[in-house]
Amino acid sequence: MYGFIYMTTERELEKIYKAVANRRRIAILRYLKSGNATVGEVAKAIKLSVKSTSRHLQVLAGARLIAAEQRGLYMHYTLDQKSEGFRTLHSGIF
Repeated sequence: MYGFIYMTTERELEKIYKAVANRRRIAILRYLKSGNATVGEVAKAIKLSVKSTSRHLQVLAGARLIAAEQRGLYMHYTLDQKSEGFRTLHSGIF
């Protein structure tokens, strides 16, 4: 009946909505729609410091909207389209 929202707890929904209540994080999500990227690539694209971008990425990862994978020296971030958090939010944001 309620789809993925029904399976998501109130605490998880709060994390998701808190994560996207910031315009920089929405910009990050939109940027990651085109594929994976490092912190530096994301920071350059949204015109923010690497330190601030890293913090925003941590919040998005905590809400299970993005996934991180270590590749050599760099961490690569991508939308976690298989996560319940992403699927819950998908219809309203993108």
